[in-house]
Amino acid sequence: MRDRIETSSGLVLRRWMAEDAHAVMDAFADPLMRGQSVEPVDSVQAAEQWITARAEHWAADHAYSFAVVDDGGLVLGQVRLGPVDRRHAVGWVSYWTTAAARGQGIASRACHAVARWAFDDADLFRLELGHRVNNPASCGVARAAGFAVEGHQRQKLEYDGVRVDVELHARLATDPEPASL
Repeated sequence: MRDRIETSSGLVLRRWMAEDAHAVMDAFADPLMRGQSVEPVDSVQAAEQWITARAEHWAADHAYSFAVVDDGGLVLGQVRLGPVDRRHAVGWVSYWTTAAARGQGIASRACHAVARWAFDDADLFRLELGHRVNNPASCGVARAAGFAVEGHQRQKLEYDGVRVDVELHARLATDPEPASL
């Protein structure tokens, strides 16, 4: 399987590298990102461990994490496919962008690219993703990348003692490509 995807829009999706540790640490310093990792990513050592975990998941054929970078190599975010259920050819898609990269369509383009990769390279048929219902920007990312709304999961997640609903989206290998990104 390819571990590098070059998009027509100038984004590159590639495996995380050790030299990305400072960019990862900086991304997780953003208050919106702190809850996106089980363990705090608040030091170079923690960022290196985060990167190593992504490599281990890849090696185990369990999940595939791509750094989303511009054509100059600047880290703009992550798009991840996993966990992967090989028995049913299903994968879960998640994503984040750095504070500076938000609002530019980067997450939508990265999700679209990883979906094509999942269908063409990873032999998956169905991709799923979910977002908090109080996050309309994430809903826009999913829709722009061709993920259809499938339902509502009541009080699925808990953040700081508050339960939040999640909207579920999915995309099938047989779905038409999104109009434009």
